[in-house]
Amino acid sequence: MSESQRWDDVDFYFSAHLSPDDDVLHAALRDSEAAELPHVSVTAPQGKLLQLLAEIQGARTILEIGTLGGYSTIWLARALPSDGRLISLEYSPKHAEVATRNIARAGLDKIVEVRVGPALESLPHLADENPAPFDLVFIDADKANNPGYVEWALKLTRAGSLIIVDNVVRGGRVADPDDTSPDVRGTRAALELIGSHPRLSGTAIQTVGSKGYDGFALARVLA
Repeated sequence: MSESQRWDDVDFYFSAHLSPDDDVLHAALRDSEAAELPHVSVTAPQGKLLQLLAEIQGARTILEIGTLGGYSTIWLARALPSDGRLISLEYSPKHAEVATRNIARAGLDKIVEVRVGPALESLPHLADENPAPFDLVFIDADKANNPGYVEWALKLTRAGSLIIVDNVVRGGRVADPDDTSPDVRGTRAALELIGSHPRLSGTAIQTVGSKGYDGFALARVLA
């Protein structure tokens, strides 16, 4: 058995017992695939982790940067109370259209808002609205701009908020000094920012699974 097949089998086992896709989540993945969206959604165990982190956080407000087909959005929004709020920023109108349908089918459209456009343009407009600080920020968009996303996350959160940055290992490329591609450089800069910023305490975890070898960073906003 290959290593990747073993990872797939373990993910399938975890999913079946701990985070099974229900009809709504399955339909979100199905419709995303039918619309030919990139196959880069979080896995079911990762989605369940996001939901659990939001629940542990007691989150009432969530900011997501990178919506894709809304699969992770649904997991996160399910952790919110009925009067909670999740704002998700998506660059692609096509992706946002698919996500909006998936979110509505999940019955979450009253607490989830998908905003379309480059996130680094949407974030200043969001800040101008002076929203209540977000309790959790999930960053899963273009990796080259990760440092900017972390900076904005700090501006839009409070002490005790949680910031999650996905895909920080990149198959091990993050530690390869010869790899200077924009996504890796952006990931490194975001990790270095988390490690050096006086208002952040963070770590990063390597993962393996159906999406291969990757990982995520987790940071808590300090006073």
